[in-house]
Amino acid sequence: MMLIQLQYARAIAALLVVYFHSVLQMTNIDPELDISGMLFGEAGVDLFFVISGFVMWYTTAGRPSDPRTFLRRRVERIVPLYWFFTLAAAAVAFAAPSLLKSTQFDLQHLVASLLFLPWPNPSLTSGEILRPVVIPGWTLNFEMYFYLLFAVTLFMAERYRIAALAGLMTLAVIVVHTAAPEGSPVRFYGDLIVYEFLAGVCLAHLYLRGRLMSQGISVAIGLAAALLLIIMDNASPDLPHVLVIGVPAMIVIYALISIDFSKLPEWRFLHLLGDASYSLYLSHVFVLAALRTVVVKVVPEPMQDPFVFLGLCIVASVVVAIFMYHLFEKPVAEFFRRRRSAWFEAQS
Repeated sequence: MMLIQLQYARAIAALLVVYFHSVLQMTNIDPELDISGMLFGEAGVDLFFVISGFVMWYTTAGRPSDPRTFLRRRVERIVPLYWFFTLAAAAVAFAAPSLLKSTQFDLQHLVASLLFLPWPNPSLTSGEILRPVVIPGWTLNFEMYFYLLFAVTLFMAERYRIAALAGLMTLAVIVVHTAAPEGSPVRFYGDLIVYEFLAGVCLAHLYLRGRLMSQGISVAIGLAAALLLIIMDNASPDLPHVLVIGVPAMIVIYALISIDFSKLPEWRFLHLLGDASYSLYLSHVFVLAALRTVVVKVVPEPMQDPFVFLGLCIVASVVVAIFMYHLFEKPVAEFFRRRRSAWFEAQS
């Protein structure tokens, strides 16, 4: 069962990403708006990566683990909703390209996106161009890569798995940086951000062994790390991302798992939003784009009070995400659960 504090962390991580993209949407409406002090939230992705590593170890340690079953369940969890949004965006880009500014229909790019492979996005000409049709899906390319590496370690005895995972990641980084030419999509896999998954795995290992911080210290350190995370996210110093963002994200999660939330009242809305965090992460870019279009046409000067627009973006994104979770994500998960149960009954 997922730790309740990690459900909360998922919700907050997703809200951070929504906030970040909402601020960027404000500049699409008013390019002269100064957002320098407001621009943070990308670190929500780093929190997600640490949490993902934690969950993978937490749910497989101390029990029989079949790599094929592990990967099948990861595919069942990740693919349906992602393919839904990817195909929807591609369909709009193909049928009505004028409606989308950041998406162009390209068959090779679409196929690569569906297969979770890094591929140049034809609508991007500078910066990070290895982005899928649904741009936030670049994180899922890393997720799937991590799942493959993790599945390989499941062939081994549990005591060797963390070292093997670290070795595979490091070997891949070295090979990519020494053999892959500049500009090659393969360079995507040389990003040190993959070590954030490993950090989560190590935290789960510590948690299961009871090696945690004391309650008082964990609260103080967690708050300090969260503040540092926001400051570094906003400052974007020219330093390795995995150090200035990944390390504070890891400390935040370590502090959270060290706190005994069983003695606290449950925050039901955050719990629900944690359940719907995947829907929120994928759907919010569509909500924000639609909202920006409507606001520009309906409100004469929408940036007179940018915080109203910002709040509207976040509320609308959350509402749509909860609907998507109940109407799509949850029923699909239940379908796969019933299918697995039927298969096990047929085998018995």
